[in-house]
Amino acid sequence: MAQHPVSPLAPAGLPALPVIAGLRFAAGCTGMRYKGRDDLMVAALDPGTTIAAVTTRNAMCSAPVEWCRAQAKHGRARAIVVNAGNANVFTGRDGMRAVEATARRTAGLLGCKPEEVFISSTGVIGMKLPVEKIVATLPALASSLATDGAERALRAIMTTDTFAKAAVRTARIGRTEVTIMGFCKGSGMIAPDMATMLGYVFTDAKLPAAALRSLLRETADRSFNCMSVDGDTSTSDTVLLAATGKAAHAPVRAASDPALKDFRAKLESLMIELAQLVARDGEGAQKFVTIKLSGAKTDASARKVALAIANSPLVKTAIAAGDANWGRVVMAIGKSGEPADRDRTSVKIGGVTIARRGDLVPGYDETPVAAHMAGRDILIEAEIGVGKGRATVWTCDLTHGYVDINGSYRS
Repeated sequence: MAQHPVSPLAPAGLPALPVIAGLRFAAGCTGMRYKGRDDLMVAALDPGTTIAAVTTRNAMCSAPVEWCRAQAKHGRARAIVVNAGNANVFTGRDGMRAVEATARRTAGLLGCKPEEVFISSTGVIGMKLPVEKIVATLPALASSLATDGAERALRAIMTTDTFAKAAVRTARIGRTEVTIMGFCKGSGMIAPDMATMLGYVFTDAKLPAAALRSLLRETADRSFNCMSVDGDTSTSDTVLLAATGKAAHAPVRAASDPALKDFRAKLESLMIELAQLVARDGEGAQKFVTIKLSGAKTDASARKVALAIANSPLVKTAIAAGDANWGRVVMAIGKSGEPADRDRTSVKIGGVTIARRGDLVPGYDETPVAAHMAGRDILIEAEIGVGKGRATVWTCDLTHGYVDINGSYRS
């Protein structure tokens, strides 16, 4: 697979990735698709770790997604195994056999149950997973697990990503400081209906699985579910939230506990940062786009309208060209299928009001809007006049680079 230049929207670098008590990483090369680079990672979790998952709603989901859904019901985890280069999707019964073989081998090496091993795969759809290469590589990874191996692990799961994506937060539960670290991969086939392509968030907090499930669902809904690159929901989307329980705070029984107020806010902030990093690494992206939608019937309706704008090829290509074609935004609002009042709708780009209450603003000057559209960070705002619902979503432009990357994806 060809290497692509780093996105111009990439951050300056990775944050310093902290050591989290009860968590170790390793990565290695199976050679199943890539040459001369890691393509398999293992995260080993101490006994007592709780876990929650959100997964794709794509009906053609992968065997690893089905496995994670089943094991997440138990709420316990001892390992996460992820391979890049092969998605293990649409591979028949062989797909689940490969997952089961990976789980058994990992469990044997780490001294746990196969049901405590969570598995993800990312890459090409419809190719049999050469599980024998994974199984053969796992012993070396099990023997090289290290508390400071997070960066190597996160780089191992990249496919068309042009930069590694990670975020870190500290939060307080009562008087105790806890750490949250997350990383993800994703660049194309991004229109989450739960999360992103693949994402993993770890904390040393001691939280029951039921609390983790609630926290993950609500924060994913306000982060990854508000981000899109190309409108295509992946078959492999998975986000896992694992808590090793090593922090010495007072017991927390439910996500509604007031002691989790700061933790919830920091977790959501981390998830939003990760979601934005995926949009900033959209395949071929040259511009990062924020869309703020207000005046909808409900917040859910507002998100659907905002995503209709974000996923419109006409809007995205206009942004790529720096064309202040606000009429395409109006079109996308109208096609969303959600309630909107044409004669109460207003549109802003770059903070400049272009249309108000269904009509062009008298004396509208496109000059500042065109200057804004020529930049890297684009802001589109719309008010649709039917209620108090609001949402913010993030996307990127659509360029020739997207076609080039996806046209050569399997070559």
